[in-house]
Order: sequence, then C-alpha cells, then structure tokens
Amino acid sequence: MLHLLFIFLDGIGLGKDDQDTNPFSRARMPIIESILDGCRIVNSAAPMHTQRASLLSLDACLGVPGLPQSATGQAVLITGRNIPAELGYHYGPWPNKAVKESLQNGNLFNQIKKAGRRVSFLNAYPPRYFEAIQSGKRLYSSIPFAVTSAGYELKSANDLQAGQALSADWTAIGWRNRLDLPDTPVLTPFQAGERLTSLAQAHDFSFFEYWLSDYAGHSQDMDFACALLETFDQVLDGVLNDWDDRHDLLLITSDHGNMEDLSSRRHTTNQVPMLLVGSTSARNAFCTGLQDLTGIAPAILHSLEVML
Repeated sequence: MLHLLFIFLDGIGLGKDDQDTNPFSRARMPIIESILDGCRIVNSAAPMHTQRASLLSLDACLGVPGLPQSATGQAVLITGRNIPAELGYHYGPWPNKAVKESLQNGNLFNQIKKAGRRVSFLNAYPPRYFEAIQSGKRLYSSIPFAVTSAGYELKSANDLQAGQALSADWTAIGWRNRLDLPDTPVLTPFQAGERLTSLAQAHDFSFFEYWLSDYAGHSQDMDFACALLETFDQVLDGVLNDWDDRHDLLLITSDHGNMEDLSSRRHTTNQVPMLLVGSTSARNAFCTGLQDLTGIAPAILHSLEVML
C-alpha cells in the first residue's frame, strides 16, 4: 500500500538561475542537489527525472488573466478543478464564498476519507489561532477550511506535544520565541523531517502546509529566504533518512510563484515546480499527462487507487 506525503510550499515558482534575485540559486541545498543530480530548483532544470526524483514545471495561471493567488491556487491543488476559470478570476489570500463552496463540494481530504483511507493533516496550530478563528478575527485559509469541512479537527498544541504533528516552521522554535510558549518541545530540522516520515508512513495520505516561503517572497529578504530554504533542505534530509521508495511517494509543489523572484514583492506568473521522490514506476504514473495544477489531485487519487 502506498503512503503519499504532500508537502505544500506556499509561493514557490521556478525562476531564473540568478543569485541576485532567486534564493533557490543562492541557498546551500545539498540534499536537493543530491537527488537532482547536482541541479537546483530553477526553470532550466525542469523537466528532469533522476534515479530517485522527478522535477516537473506546472502552469499555475490556468488560462486566467492576472497573477495567481493563494485561495484559488490552493483550492485547485486539492480539488483538481480549474476554479479560477470557473470564477473568471484569481482570488486570495483567503477564500471567498465561491471558493468555499468549491472546496465543500469535494476535496482530497473528504474524497480519500470516503474511500476508507487513513488521512492526516500534519500541521499543529497554537492556542491563539483557535481563539482568533472562534472570535472571527481570523479566517481559515483554503487548506484548513477544506480539512475542517471534511470533518477533521485541526491539530493543536497537545498533538504537537504528543509528537503527532509539526508546527508551521518545522521545528516549533517560533512557538517558544514568538508565541511565548516556553514548554513547547523543539526539534532540529532533521528531526522534523524524521517525524514527517514517521507520521506519513502511518497514513495513506498526509499533508503539511508551509506558508513562510510566501511570506519571505513578499518581504524580499534574500538572507531570510535562503535561511528558510536551507532549513527545508535539512528537513528533507530527515524525511529521506527513513524513506522507502518502494512504498512511499513524496510530493512537493506550490500554488503560485513568488519567492523565486525577489526583485518584486508580488506573486509571479512563473511555472511552479513539482518534485516527486519515490519509485520510478510510481513517479512515471503520477507524471503522465501532468501539465498544470489541475492534474495534482487526480494524480493523487489515482496513485492511492481511490475511485471517484
């Protein structure tokens, strides 16, 4: 039985191999380079297939004018529908009524759940997040909205303490330093990756959302962006430490471009990367016919043998 881990990196496109504007060209990422035969995640590298990994370039604009946005882009990823085309516009960052209706009408979480498979959304949220949601001061973004509409509860500090979830910054150091939660257990990036693998191997489909990459793109801070990518590379090292290519498939992709071009604080129209790690047969089956974000959800369901 296949275990599929989906790591969603918000605001990651395929940019030029330019160290002045693209942190993917500057950051030290030895694990990425090792699985991509020395290549970096830049537009000139895709498409490529190595012994262990595949890197594709996917369209995030979907035939709709304007810059892709988070709410609709994420909704496309987890429904397989061209929601921007259905609405006639890109929308974000938070889903409006129309996007919410699209998500409630069927998404990966409820479809896989209905098939009787084990599903886990691996993000833990701090107490103040739940307080803000309940008070109406904060709105769900598309992914937690889809998770909760499928009948799953979001994971909390208790789940993080129990080792059943991860914080949005991988290690939970932000929970201690920024959220003033001193009892929070802190992981190294490598340990965070090991936990991702351990949890993913206990489920059929697991999902982790990382949004700091989009924040770094908007901030246009090269040092910050490189630090995030280098931490992610260490996380990936931990993920792959116990990864079983015969039974596990790792998917990493995004909703739109942003951080790959720090010459602008806006989203980009660049293609987005899709990185797969797993067996050659599983990767080939997943990649067949894949050209844009609408193909991700159907490919996941097909890989998990979930019939619609």
